[in-house]
Amino acid sequence: MTTYLLLFRNASADTGYLTTSQDMAEDMPRWQSWIGTIASQGKLVHTAPVRYEATIVNNNEVKAGPHKETDSVLVSGFLICKSDNLEDVQEWSKTCPILKYPNSSVEIRPLIPFPTN
Repeated sequence: MTTYLLLFRNASADTGYLTTSQDMAEDMPRWQSWIGTIASQGKLVHTAPVRYEATIVNNNEVKAGPHKETDSVLVSGFLICKSDNLEDVQEWSKTCPILKYPNSSVEIRPLIPFPTN
């Protein structure tokens, strides 16, 4: 069984996410249902939203603020799951609640396990 990382991306404003508290409250049952479907199959490993605040370290420089793509899209959460095939993960991703927002996406990345011996 392969472990996958799903990265949720969404557009942002200069100082926070574009979603309002009301949007978040309305979306919560959708997220709970969507994640619950994966969990009920025994394929959920971990999931969490991420805070807007961030620090970027590269070379010897430390910079405050999250990494944003040119269209102000940034990572807003993640999910780690297990599946026997990529097609199942792609089907789950097509129904992810993040996709209701403009410029949003789900990126699926298979994880490579470290050798244990």
